[in-house]
Amino acid sequence: MKLSLRSLDKNYTGPDGKTIRALSGCSLEVTGGSFTAIAGKSGCGKTTLLKVIAGLLQSDSGSVEFTGMREGEIRPKTGIMFQDHRLLPWLTVEQNLALAFPLPKNNSEKIKIHGEIMRVLAMTGIADRSSSLPHELSGGMAQRAALARCLCRNPDLLLLDEPLGSLDTFTRFRLREELEKLWLELGITVILVTHDIEEAVFFGERVFLMNNGMVECEVPVSLPRPRNRSLPEFQDYCRKIMQQVTEDKR
Repeated sequence: MKLSLRSLDKNYTGPDGKTIRALSGCSLEVTGGSFTAIAGKSGCGKTTLLKVIAGLLQSDSGSVEFTGMREGEIRPKTGIMFQDHRLLPWLTVEQNLALAFPLPKNNSEKIKIHGEIMRVLAMTGIADRSSSLPHELSGGMAQRAALARCLCRNPDLLLLDEPLGSLDTFTRFRLREELEKLWLELGITVILVTHDIEEAVFFGERVFLMNNGMVECEVPVSLPRPRNRSLPEFQDYCRKIMQQVTEDKR
């Protein structure tokens, strides 16, 4: 699978009636099985771009093209994860994940769905919290549940909208490592948007920098995995990207 975004434009009308340009001629390409990071400051259009890729928003112009799909498929099976977990508070973890599946027609289908849910909960390390309500989970556990929900239907494409941004430092670093390990095991295509340059370097095989609704540059990251943020080579990439961001502001 290959994703090609060509000259995407997306405008909104603000409360004062003025036009807000969220995307402006935005273009990039993503190869199948890769981990791509899109970095930029708040308001640069990252989340809008992710929603257009997911099909949650329609661009005003330009194109989103998926090539190399399996026969009969128009677009890849896609999971999207946000900064907040978005679990329904009155349902247990398992019941929340069950919403990702068609309504079971019989007991056999219920058993199959239960087995699949427990499989992905085990992958994300919270199989023992399947009967918990969202308020009974820590922030890290809730995000693990949100990730498990994304994995329920075996997606080909996983879209991450700053999914670790609301977590404490210790939990964030631990989940970074676990998410990287999951990606390596599953081999799916992942696109992450973030304003954290260090996070972009940790995950991305390529880091695209966005500003004013467009991709301004691309930085390939050729570091071995698992990546160690304390190594000089890692910090060199962070400085390189930060320098680019600083130059763009001049």
